Amino acid sequence: MKTNIGIQEDRTQAVAVQLSKLLADEYVLYTKTRNAHWNVEGPDFHNMHLFFESQYEQLDEIIDNVAERVRALGHYAPGTLKSFLSLTHLTEYSERENTSNGFLRELLADHDSIITFLRENIEPFANEYRDAGTSDFITGLMEQHEKMAWMLRAHLK
Repeated sequence: MKTNIGIQEDRTQAVAVQLSKLLADEYVLYTKTRNAHWNVEGPDFHNMHLFFESQYEQLDEIIDNVAERVRALGHYAPGTLKSFLSLTHLTEYSERENTSNGFLRELLADHDSIITFLRENIEPFANEYRDAGTSDFITGLMEQHEKMAWMLRAHLK
């Protein structure tokens, strides 16, 4: 059934395309954060294991919210690993030592990349596509990622 939410279908389609890219990025970042949780080694193992768990739990909620936003706009969310890998801006984990600093740096770079992507889409969603709701939604996501990035960055100081 088509949505009738006051936004033209071609505009919701354009927004859904960008949200699908975001969903892929979030899923790849979630997977990389899970990897860090499982495989971190070193004297700070226990603290970092718990820290990465808190981060992937936040990402799990974000993933669900992004997919549901795509559906609320009347489009289907990608849901396969193949589609995520074809849509993401991120790369899979680069093999290196399983130290907390290695994981922290890589995850921080990915959060920064997502923050930039979100920031670049706030105005187009609101102005070009007339979708203030999604613009507001991704502004909130940007703030969540900024806080998560701050937490990662704080461990590196």
